[in-house]
Amino acid sequence: MSTAPDSTPSRLARLKPATIVPVWLFALVAGVVIALTATGDDHWTWLSLALGGSILLTFVLQLAASEKDGLVSRTMLALCGSLVLLAAATAVVALTG
Repeated sequence: MSTAPDSTPSRLARLKPATIVPVWLFALVAGVVIALTATGDDHWTWLSLALGGSILLTFVLQLAASEKDGLVSRTMLALCGSLVLLAAATAVVALTG
């Protein structure tokens, strides 16, 4: 039995950061921008929309990667990381607002 070159563990190792880090960066940048620019109670709406954007971005990147091995773990890692980042932004907004 031979394995296809696309299913090597090194490809999966390279694929993991390429589909997770952009989602985390989006959540971080969105959280900072929202915390600095939104006024009044608009923070809560925009932070919720940022989480929705993180979810959409995660699925777009996973579909673009077109690799079924490790899909659930990559998706879970990307979404949990963005949730933690946006929760931290929410905590900062709640404590300073």
